[in-house]
Amino acid sequence: MTVSRARLAAGLGVTIVLDTVAQLVWKGAALRLPAVTGTTDTVQAVLHQPLFLVLGLIFLLQLWIWLKVLEHADLSFAQPITALSYVAVCGLSIPWFGETLDSRKLTGICLILLGVWFVSRGPARNAAATKAAS
Repeated sequence: MTVSRARLAAGLGVTIVLDTVAQLVWKGAALRLPAVTGTTDTVQAVLHQPLFLVLGLIFLLQLWIWLKVLEHADLSFAQPITALSYVAVCGLSIPWFGETLDSRKLTGICLILLGVWFVSRGPARNAAATKAAS
């Protein structure tokens, strides 16, 4: 069964959004952890931080959607597209966490965007993958 390019783009978009949200929640949860030194104390602190439960739910939802995306697209097409979450995380980390954007990060963002553009111009599935999936 083939899926439309629009549905595939929507699945990839949701995957990117969920990955971005997950990374931001993860950072926020980590910032709320108390300063502990031992592994046991760290595990206990994580288990008592509700944001880590939210993070787990986000990861499960992202996994389910990612599996659906991979049913209809080559990994070599879909995975590079999800690099857009790196761009989103970088951009949102500036206002939310006070991080900075220097020329190296900006160059990296431009290279990611260029790479995603090139990958997105190709087919989502190659002929061999389509034949194997049938």
